[in-house]
Amino acid sequence: MLFFYNIGLGLYGLLLRLLAPFVPKAAAWVAGRRGLLAHIRQTLSTDSAPRVWFHCASLGEFEQGRPLLEAYRKAHPGTKVVLTFFSPSGYEIRKNWPGADYIFYLPLDTRRNARAFLDAVQPRLIVFVKYEFWYHFLTEAHRRGIPAVVVSAIFRPEQVFFKPWGGFFRGILARFAHIFTQNESSAALLRQHGIRQVSVAGDTRFDTVVATAASAPRELPVVNAFVADGAPVLVVGSSWPEDLPALTPLLQKYQHQLRVLVAPHEITETNLRLVEAALPGQVLRYSQATTANAAQARVLLFDNVGLLSQLYRFGKFAYIGGAFGKGLHNTLEAAAFGLPLFFGPTYGKFQEAVELVQLKCAFPVHNAAELEAAFAPLWHNEDLRLSLQDVLLDYVHGQAGATRTIMAALPSLTPAL
Repeated sequence: MLFFYNIGLGLYGLLLRLLAPFVPKAAAWVAGRRGLLAHIRQTLSTDSAPRVWFHCASLGEFEQGRPLLEAYRKAHPGTKVVLTFFSPSGYEIRKNWPGADYIFYLPLDTRRNARAFLDAVQPRLIVFVKYEFWYHFLTEAHRRGIPAVVVSAIFRPEQVFFKPWGGFFRGILARFAHIFTQNESSAALLRQHGIRQVSVAGDTRFDTVVATAASAPRELPVVNAFVADGAPVLVVGSSWPEDLPALTPLLQKYQHQLRVLVAPHEITETNLRLVEAALPGQVLRYSQATTANAAQARVLLFDNVGLLSQLYRFGKFAYIGGAFGKGLHNTLEAAAFGLPLFFGPTYGKFQEAVELVQLKCAFPVHNAAELEAAFAPLWHNEDLRLSLQDVLLDYVHGQAGATRTIMAALPSLTPAL
């Protein structure tokens, strides 16, 4: 199986190099790894401070692991933090984040790269966030006696680890010093398959969204001008083109009563124009908005990144994109502000979404008619909306605390620190 694993990763790297001239994300992935190990060695060669290595696949995992990273840095001020990303969508947005001392792409998982990377970084602790279980990095770390943990992990029976032929992949999990899962079902599944170094800590994302909701709001004068008339606001977060057929009729029906903040998942000219075409004459791009003209629009379309988590504080309702495609995006950022949630049908892999649906605070829909039917009762009944707001806030705050649990457990796993 290791042979096929190595071949598969080699083909993956080759495919990205072939796509690089045509696909910007592939180009960024390839360019970011050109001369990477030499750059890492040179950057770290003059720093003898102890180091801890945090790895996040992409931006979502970074936000999930961020409260733990910040807590660890506060508790260990003499330890330098090395942060790596696999995806350009994480690295390019957070490459200058001041909360880490060094930020790099992760080299492709080969035995040679793993050895060279660990030689350069020499971490005393490795923390992977939620996903990505790289065989060579974890095997080499295990061989060197470097403890590695994974946090906010979630597992399901259909995953490759639990297939009859999944022994190779279960072996990767066995190399972790400890696995902190989001829920008991994940922990029970691991124990059932012989993975014992596991405990339930919860999801660190709750700590992130609670902290965001409690923090001083970012100054957004254009948005303040847009919502100044007091009309109810619907925040559309991480939308995809596949969301528009269900969403557009609702926005058209309530166009004179509702203000809408739309933040597409991918900021491309094609996606922006699709939103503008669906709602002609009503849409103003954020890059073209001023405090003077914002009040004249009904839809403020964000053609930049990094503001979505700040937008939910303006809302009364939230539509979260992605669930008409591969899967739902982050619902917790909106839930932390008490916004009733609407999204498409593909949400079953997201525990918090399932729980919010069970609490009747989130409403999955299959089409425009279902979305309008779910939205109307909350639109016409403010008391109902406020009652759901209370349930949402209780849920989010009740789930917080994973960071504290993990931080309390780490000293026994990493006595050298």
